[in-house]
Amino acid sequence: MTQASALPNGHGWWRLLMVYLSAALAGLICSTLHMPLPWMIGPLLITAGLSLRGLIHRPLPVRTRPFGQAVVSTTVGLSFTGDALAIVLDLLPLLVGMAAMTTGFSLVVAFVQARLAGVRLSRMALATFPLAPVEAAIIAESVGQPAAPVVIAQSLRIAAVVVVIPTLLYLIDGASREAVVSNGTAAAFIDPWLLALPVIGLAGGLLFHRLNWANPFFLGPLTIAAALTASGIVLPHYPHLVLAIAQIVLGAWLGSTFQARLLRGAGRELTISLVGTLFLLVLTCGSAAILARFTPLDWRSAVLGIAPGGVTEMALTAQFLHQSVPVVTAAQVVRIFLLMPLARPLIRWTQRFK
Repeated sequence: MTQASALPNGHGWWRLLMVYLSAALAGLICSTLHMPLPWMIGPLLITAGLSLRGLIHRPLPVRTRPFGQAVVSTTVGLSFTGDALAIVLDLLPLLVGMAAMTTGFSLVVAFVQARLAGVRLSRMALATFPLAPVEAAIIAESVGQPAAPVVIAQSLRIAAVVVVIPTLLYLIDGASREAVVSNGTAAAFIDPWLLALPVIGLAGGLLFHRLNWANPFFLGPLTIAAALTASGIVLPHYPHLVLAIAQIVLGAWLGSTFQARLLRGAGRELTISLVGTLFLLVLTCGSAAILARFTPLDWRSAVLGIAPGGVTEMALTAQFLHQSVPVVTAAQVVRIFLLMPLARPLIRWTQRFK
């Protein structure tokens, strides 16, 4: 392969195209089978399988993630009408409490995992706290921990949540509901106001990146789109094809992070991490069901809001299952803002324990 035909991270253009075509085919199959989040879960599973077999020899370019995040977050932001924003503000104390509960449960699970795996609490906390894999890796390096196991454990946590939570909710209550599908007709591409959406995505992402905020290409477009929608400006939604491509990109990248070379020698620790993630889901989902009995929250929205997964995936699941996208998104975003300033001090505090 010539240097001109290779990408900076070692993927050839032809190989990369084949990976994405395989991911799209997996998404189509999952969609035909009426699975939840088919265009994300399908690509995630197929690329994870290809990676573990050594056919994808390194993670897909991380630069592809901002596109997927910006498309999804802009779409989510368009659901923040004035009425929806008022509901979110009324529920803000509850959402803060839910974020604190998830963080507390994560610390408890990390403590149990550390004892079972025979590793330091700080290492398992980095693997368990609901952070983005890249952010967790940066914190790991800053405190002298190896980054690779943290990235794999965090990716495993997110993948487990992405697969388990949507599937569980769909089997319990979603099978009888029709999925929310954006306009996929050719006319949807003709609307001139559609051009405003990529501008919002790019401007919001670059602005928040410049401000050095976590998850800039999700939070930036989300903030601008939500502000415009709440102020009464009506914008079109992305056509279904664009939203599906964005999910394929996100799912394929996440699946490709499961590299066989990184898993060698870490089987026991990752197995404990997976079991711990499932236990964390039991704790959070059970707490959400209890909260829903004593609060205005629908139990499905409560589960999605408190789940220790990614805000992108939980917002998409809420949209798929006709739940309150603004409430679920706000709950996840509140946790991000809660953990952003607290993550490093918490990890440094856990270093005191063997």
